[in-house]
Amino acid sequence: MKKSSRRKFILTSAAGSVALAVNAKSLNMKSKQIAHHVFFWLKNTGSVEDRDKLVEGVKTLSKIPEIKELQVGIVADTQKRDVVDASWAVSELMFFDTLADQANYQSHPIHQEFIKNYSGLWSKVVVYDIQQV
Repeated sequence: MKKSSRRKFILTSAAGSVALAVNAKSLNMKSKQIAHHVFFWLKNTGSVEDRDKLVEGVKTLSKIPEIKELQVGIVADTQKRDVVDASWAVSELMFFDTLADQANYQSHPIHQEFIKNYSGLWSKVVVYDIQQV
Protein backbone atom coordinates (compact mmCIF):
# COMPACT_ATOMS: atom_id res chain seq x y z
CA MET A 1 0.00 0.00 0.00
CA LYS A 2 1.33 3.43 -0.91
CA LYS A 3 2.12 5.85 1.92
CA SER A 4 -0.55 8.39 0.78
CA SER A 5 -3.18 5.65 0.43
CA ARG A 6 -2.34 4.32 3.89
CA ARG A 7 -2.55 7.82 5.41
CA LYS A 8 -5.91 8.37 3.68
CA PHE A 9 -7.16 5.01 4.99
CA ILE A 10 -6.09 5.85 8.55
CA LEU A 11 -7.68 9.31 8.42
CA THR A 12 -10.90 7.92 6.96
CA SER A 13 -11.01 5.17 9.58
CA ALA A 14 -10.40 7.68 12.38
CA ALA A 15 -13.15 9.97 11.09
CA GLY A 16 -15.52 7.02 10.85
CA SER A 17 -14.73 5.97 14.41
CA VAL A 18 -15.41 9.49 15.69
CA ALA A 19 -18.71 9.58 13.78
CA LEU A 20 -19.73 6.23 15.27
CA ALA A 21 -18.83 7.38 18.78
CA VAL A 22 -20.79 10.61 18.39
CA ASN A 23 -23.77 8.72 16.95
CA ALA A 24 -23.66 6.18 19.79
CA LYS A 25 -23.55 9.00 22.32
CA SER A 26 -26.56 10.66 20.65
CA LEU A 27 -28.48 7.40 20.71
CA ASN A 28 -27.60 6.92 24.38
CA MET A 29 -28.75 10.45 25.24
CA LYS A 30 -32.02 9.92 23.39
CA SER A 31 -32.63 6.66 25.24
CA LYS A 32 -32.78 8.65 28.49
CA GLN A 33 -35.51 10.92 27.13
CA ILE A 34 -38.70 11.24 29.18
CA ALA A 35 -42.14 10.91 27.58
CA HIS A 36 -45.04 12.47 29.52
CA HIS A 37 -48.37 11.17 28.22
CA VAL A 38 -51.54 12.68 29.68
CA PHE A 39 -55.14 11.69 29.03
CA PHE A 40 -58.09 13.97 29.89
CA TRP A 41 -61.75 13.03 30.36
CA LEU A 42 -64.22 15.88 29.99
CA LYS A 43 -66.79 16.80 32.62
CA ASN A 44 -69.11 17.58 29.72
CA THR A 45 -68.71 14.22 27.99
CA GLY A 46 -69.13 14.53 24.25
CA SER A 47 -68.89 18.35 24.18
CA VAL A 48 -66.92 19.29 21.06
CA GLU A 49 -66.74 22.89 22.30
CA ASP A 50 -65.12 21.87 25.61
CA ARG A 51 -62.83 19.41 23.84
CA ASP A 52 -61.63 22.08 21.42
CA LYS A 53 -61.13 24.59 24.24
CA LEU A 54 -59.00 22.04 26.13
CA VAL A 55 -56.98 21.30 22.98
CA GLU A 56 -56.36 25.03 22.64
CA GLY A 57 -55.19 25.17 26.26
CA VAL A 58 -52.87 22.18 25.93
CA LYS A 59 -51.23 23.78 22.91
CA THR A 60 -50.25 26.81 25.05
CA LEU A 61 -47.88 24.48 26.92
CA SER A 62 -45.61 24.36 23.85
CA LYS A 63 -44.16 27.72 24.97
CA ILE A 64 -42.43 25.99 27.90
CA PRO A 65 -38.76 25.71 26.86
CA GLU A 66 -38.13 22.35 28.56
CA ILE A 67 -40.65 20.65 26.27
CA LYS A 68 -38.72 19.27 23.28
CA GLU A 69 -41.83 18.09 21.45
CA LEU A 70 -45.56 18.36 22.10
CA GLN A 71 -48.26 16.35 20.36
CA VAL A 72 -51.93 16.99 21.09
CA GLY A 73 -54.64 14.59 20.02
CA ILE A 74 -58.22 13.47 20.27
CA VAL A 75 -59.64 9.96 20.09
CA ALA A 76 -59.10 8.46 16.64
CA ASP A 77 -62.02 6.82 14.91
CA THR A 78 -60.25 3.48 14.64
CA GLN A 79 -61.70 -0.01 14.80
CA LYS A 80 -63.32 -0.75 18.16
CA ARG A 81 -61.48 -3.56 19.94
CA ASP A 82 -61.40 -4.80 23.54
CA VAL A 83 -57.84 -3.54 24.04
CA VAL A 84 -58.57 0.04 22.87
CA ASP A 85 -59.63 2.59 25.48
CA ALA A 86 -61.51 5.36 23.69
CA SER A 87 -63.16 6.76 26.82
CA TRP A 88 -60.89 9.84 27.08
CA ALA A 89 -61.31 13.06 25.07
CA VAL A 90 -57.93 14.83 24.75
CA SER A 91 -54.36 13.62 25.03
CA GLU A 92 -51.01 15.34 25.21
CA LEU A 93 -47.70 13.65 24.58
CA MET A 94 -44.57 15.57 25.58
CA PHE A 95 -40.90 14.75 25.41
CA PHE A 96 -38.22 16.04 27.76
CA ASP A 97 -34.46 15.51 27.63
CA THR A 98 -34.13 14.86 31.38
CA LEU A 99 -36.08 14.14 34.54
CA ALA A 100 -35.08 17.60 35.76
CA ASP A 101 -36.66 19.19 32.67
CA GLN A 102 -39.88 17.29 33.34
CA ALA A 103 -39.84 18.43 36.99
CA ASN A 104 -39.26 22.05 35.93
CA TYR A 105 -42.23 21.79 33.55
CA GLN A 106 -44.49 20.79 36.45
CA SER A 107 -43.85 24.05 38.32
CA HIS A 108 -43.51 26.31 35.26
CA PRO A 109 -45.89 29.32 35.39
CA ILE A 110 -47.40 28.47 31.97
CA HIS A 111 -48.27 24.97 33.21
CA GLN A 112 -49.72 26.36 36.43
CA GLU A 113 -51.76 28.88 34.41
CA PHE A 114 -53.02 26.05 32.19
CA ILE A 115 -54.24 24.11 35.23
CA LYS A 116 -55.92 27.23 36.66
CA ASN A 117 -57.68 28.14 33.40
CA TYR A 118 -58.66 24.72 32.04
CA SER A 119 -59.05 22.28 34.96
CA GLY A 120 -62.76 23.09 35.10
CA LEU A 121 -63.15 21.25 31.80
CA TRP A 122 -61.95 17.83 32.92
CA SER A 123 -63.32 15.25 35.31
CA LYS A 124 -60.34 12.91 35.28
CA VAL A 125 -56.68 12.98 34.28
CA VAL A 126 -54.35 10.00 33.92
CA VAL A 127 -50.60 10.45 33.41
CA TYR A 128 -48.06 7.94 32.11
CA ASP A 129 -44.43 9.01 32.50
CA ILE A 130 -42.05 6.87 30.49
CA GLN A 131 -38.27 6.75 30.47
CA GLN A 132 -37.09 5.49 27.12
CA VAL A 133 -34.61 2.63 27.05
